[in-house]
Amino acid sequence: MRNFLARLLHIGRRRRYLAIWATGLLMIALVIAGAYSPFSPLDRLNVLVFDAYQKLKPRETTESAVAIVDIDDESIRRLGQWPWSRAVVASVIDRLTAEGAAAIGLDIVFSEPDRTSPALAVAQLESQGFQVTYPGSTDDLDHDKALALSFSKAPVVAGLVLSDGIDTPAPAPKAGFAFAGDNPAEYLPSFPGAVRNLSILDDAAPGIGVFSFPPAEDGIVRRIPLVSRQGDNLYPALSVESLRIAQGASSVVVKSTGASGEFDTGEPGMTALKVGALEVPTAPDGRIWVYYMSDPTSPIVPAYRLLGEADPEVGAQIEGRIVLIGTSAVGLRDLVSTPQRAGFPGVLVHAEIIDQIINGKFLTRPDWAVGLEIAVAVALGLIVLAFLPWLSTFANVLIAAGAMAVSIGGCWLAFANYDLLLSPILPAQASLLAFGVASGVRLLLSESESRYIRGAFGHYLSPAMVEQLVENPDSLVLGGENRELTILFCDIRSFTTISESMEPTQLTDFLNNFLTPMTNVLMQHGATIDKYIGDAIMAFWNAPLDIADHRQRGCESVLAMLDALKVLNATLEKPVRIGVGLNTGVCCVGNLGSRQRFDYSAIGDSVNVGSRIEGLTKLYGLSNLVADSTASQVKGLAMLEVDKVMVVGRDEATLVYTLVGGRERATDPEFEDLKRLHDRFIAGYRAMRFQDAAGDLKLLKASAPAELQGLYSEYQERLDAYLATPPSADWDGSHRAEHK
Repeated sequence: MRNFLARLLHIGRRRRYLAIWATGLLMIALVIAGAYSPFSPLDRLNVLVFDAYQKLKPRETTESAVAIVDIDDESIRRLGQWPWSRAVVASVIDRLTAEGAAAIGLDIVFSEPDRTSPALAVAQLESQGFQVTYPGSTDDLDHDKALALSFSKAPVVAGLVLSDGIDTPAPAPKAGFAFAGDNPAEYLPSFPGAVRNLSILDDAAPGIGVFSFPPAEDGIVRRIPLVSRQGDNLYPALSVESLRIAQGASSVVVKSTGASGEFDTGEPGMTALKVGALEVPTAPDGRIWVYYMSDPTSPIVPAYRLLGEADPEVGAQIEGRIVLIGTSAVGLRDLVSTPQRAGFPGVLVHAEIIDQIINGKFLTRPDWAVGLEIAVAVALGLIVLAFLPWLSTFANVLIAAGAMAVSIGGCWLAFANYDLLLSPILPAQASLLAFGVASGVRLLLSESESRYIRGAFGHYLSPAMVEQLVENPDSLVLGGENRELTILFCDIRSFTTISESMEPTQLTDFLNNFLTPMTNVLMQHGATIDKYIGDAIMAFWNAPLDIADHRQRGCESVLAMLDALKVLNATLEKPVRIGVGLNTGVCCVGNLGSRQRFDYSAIGDSVNVGSRIEGLTKLYGLSNLVADSTASQVKGLAMLEVDKVMVVGRDEATLVYTLVGGRERATDPEFEDLKRLHDRFIAGYRAMRFQDAAGDLKLLKASAPAELQGLYSEYQERLDAYLATPPSADWDGSHRAEHK
């Protein structure tokens, strides 16, 4: 089961890129699908972003074409509580007309008769039997008639509220509508009723405009419909109707889908509205986004200043401007919240809309905005996922942060430069969640991979090398690959004799005490432990991790093993001798074995040669032998050439060397003298100058350390034989080994 699970983890590791990308793509799809579900907060988040845009870059301040007559707290203090007598309102209207107002829009509705009209008092007295004589026209006693008369003489736009909560029919509209494309009465939602002025007032006013704001979930006024519907009638907004009256236009032109030059999306909707010479792009539902200035520039005239004697300063503020009458008094509750501030007089919202239309400064959220945001979400998500399996966590965090920055920065630039309302929420959310969830999958796979690597290589490699594999698993190629390895074989001399003299438990302790320090040395030098074969150890370098100096490490390991053996022998009654062989060559290395059981191992001819070389240490009486394929690239160590030998099973001779010390001994003058004499002996031997070689050998045996005496004894036997019977003339100095 353990091997089966390891195999599954291995398969999962190889497919981790697919798993990471698939998870990330799934998250992108879910984010996009969820964003447009009925329960999604995306629209709410989008408008908060659009509010932030306006706070960072409000509409450029310009001189306003609108003046405000404010029924403020001071005016109420001076003129009495609201509602005032209609005669007072009529005086205000007459004064504005006299001062040359281009249009007068009322952000007020007069839905009930004026209770202060003298006509009501006269009617009450007459009902009680009194006779009342008035020298003038009785119309002068009716303040509502007086206000209606003022309306009829002025460019007045009467206010209208359309509402879902009542069923009172609205008055007949004053503005005519012309249509280019679909009739908006076919697709705009209809309000069932209205709060309207007295009929006498609506009939007298040249215009009627809707001043009510559609409800918003958070109460912030952002979007205002320019056209509304009640039954079969269309009504312009107060701002649009005021502009119509100011320009002397008779109708409003509505452009809809299906008109010439307009793209038909398949669903009817408005595209633009034209009032006089001014054209306004709209959303399909007829709304526009209100683009607020940081500080409104409309002149504000308290209502009380329009009563009494003419004021030249007030006249200058009124003349030629569209005048809106509204209230900022806290008690009258006509205060709203905008993206810029709370407690903003509602009448100023209409002023902002009029200024926008006149200056041609509009915020637009085109019908392709949603499609673009989805496309950007997919593109940025793919970019984040493309690098996720390959780069470090820190680099991927930077890429994800960069994707979010691109989304946020791009949308901001679209607003700042082109007044486009594009939201970075969906692209940023898709990038963030794709990165977060896919990173989680990557972490899970990495943890599985790490456990696999630790389980598969923890017994072969040092902990430091295992951690290197965990940090860089791509350096590991599983299954089998050809690599140049330096292979080591180590064996205890006369192990059979040793084992026969011990009980099984003693033998086990003995082997553990021997193999543990030898293994520690090998792992400290970066070796991979291939296997233990009884008392023997097979190890190699340069797999699974690349080790550039694997030959050097192999030779240094041999010397360290011999030093460790000295420490071990100091604790034993009978010292142990070992033989170590090193060879370098191309091998097949990987997870080798059966489907039921496999191990990380190396096979190949170079492995066999390494084993044979270790066996030759018995022949030469040496603790170690190093093949020329290894020794040729080793520097700084004390090393002597031993022989040119054909190991069992090979006809090609191999040069072998022996390590006799490290860097310190390599520079020792005594060793340098020994090496010169040794090299001269080997040269004479191979040149068949056996007499000269015999003389050098005699000197070597007299001066060489004990560890080399076995080697020179072997050569003494050969020289004796060759002096008696010389080899053939084509002899190349090589020796054929007869035993493994």
